[in-house]
Amino acid sequence: MCGVIGLLTRREVGPDLVEGLLALQHRGQDSAGVLTSDGTFHLKKGNGTVGSVFNPKNLGRLTGTAGIGQVRYPTIGPGSVEDAQPFYVNHPFGVAMVHNGNVTNYFDLRRELMCEDFRQLTSFSDVEPLLNVFAEGLERTDLKHFSPASVFKAVRGVFDRAHGAYSVVALIHGRGLLAFRDPFGIKPLVFSQQGDEFAFASESVAFDRLGFHGFTDVKPGEAIFVDFKGKVHRSQIQPGTPRPCIFEFVYFARPDSVIDGIEVYEARLRLGERLAREVARQGLKPDVIVPVPDTARAAASSLASALGVELREGLIKNRYIARTFIMHGQDRRALSVRQKLNPVRSQVQGRDVLLVDDSIVRGTTSREIVQMVRDAGARRVFMAITAPPLRCPCVYGIDMMTRGEFVAKSRTVEQIRKVIGADALVYQTYEGLIEAVAGPQPGTRNSQPATRQFCTACFNGEYPTGVTRRYLAQMERERKRWPK
Repeated sequence: MCGVIGLLTRREVGPDLVEGLLALQHRGQDSAGVLTSDGTFHLKKGNGTVGSVFNPKNLGRLTGTAGIGQVRYPTIGPGSVEDAQPFYVNHPFGVAMVHNGNVTNYFDLRRELMCEDFRQLTSFSDVEPLLNVFAEGLERTDLKHFSPASVFKAVRGVFDRAHGAYSVVALIHGRGLLAFRDPFGIKPLVFSQQGDEFAFASESVAFDRLGFHGFTDVKPGEAIFVDFKGKVHRSQIQPGTPRPCIFEFVYFARPDSVIDGIEVYEARLRLGERLAREVARQGLKPDVIVPVPDTARAAASSLASALGVELREGLIKNRYIARTFIMHGQDRRALSVRQKLNPVRSQVQGRDVLLVDDSIVRGTTSREIVQMVRDAGARRVFMAITAPPLRCPCVYGIDMMTRGEFVAKSRTVEQIRKVIGADALVYQTYEGLIEAVAGPQPGTRNSQPATRQFCTACFNGEYPTGVTRRYLAQMERERKRWPK
């Protein structure tokens, strides 16, 4: 999962690109990069957070009124500095690109480009094949008579050859800013215009930081090209079949973002309301409800209200520790939990505590948190999860790509409870998840849920793009070879 941004304005965009990436930092903490254009491409990227990659000196070199940026955590490849984005090619015109997602036929596409098209790829970032396929398609158009139609034709070539999930922002030197989203719209991408200034981003929260008001989604299968004269060109390249990633609403997106017309915070409140029904059904009567910060806070609030139980901040977060979900290696995750969270003894001591969290992947984090609260004096520790059990690999850009990573792979809920050491464990139902995220029908109250479809492959193994067993096996083999 990554965060991307693109700006075309009438002023220097370097500082604004970095500001936008700070708003998207939660989407990736392994690397950050920015490329700007003032007649020449200027690039700065490296491993680390936005604050560690950029400083006043290198920011001063990022001149120009157009640019793109990305924050990344690795899915394809080992996440070395060579994989940091943006990437660019010199011909035609000069094209730079960033993306969020995962190309499921990456290995085949990479081999085709290097063997059949005689292109040299220098990384294991799957934006590099996307960039080269797009550049190759653009080369085949009439370069002397460049037009938006040429751009859209090249995007169609990407849709034809690249499978999986990808939201892309690209800068075509001297021509304009381009964004497109895969035909299933699995990864979010939004567009905003403020007068003669234009912006694309993974989440709407980036626009709030930059003073852009109002936005629209880049539709699944759509491309938007903004030329340097400030004219917007939109084309529905392929029929869209919306399947936005439901895990964005459970965990990844910031609560103050709106994705595909759904406010993330409101979706999490509804998740808590529906989870309360499951807690009540099991007959649990906690003395206090404690959210695991931060993504479960909204759900815990509505759950507590529905049950009539006190909500307390019984775990305090150290905000200078990275998100454990996107860390590599079990030892690092376990150590980071203790560094990141600390219990408030007065709120848990001698009480039956219901912890509310968004998900359980490997079980490492949950086990550490349960034990931490128990060590702080809790009488009993229950855990409620706002999502159903995660059982299947995500092949679209979330770092859970092998079946062996899931504690729920071949265990019952009771067996998972024993693994994490809780006195009781309650999961959200699949139906509750869908209804909560979809929300009510427009113009109705909560009685009639909206009819929406999502990518829920990590819960039920149903991949919108179609994923073969061969690919899953290949991905597991590759993952075992990468450093943890």
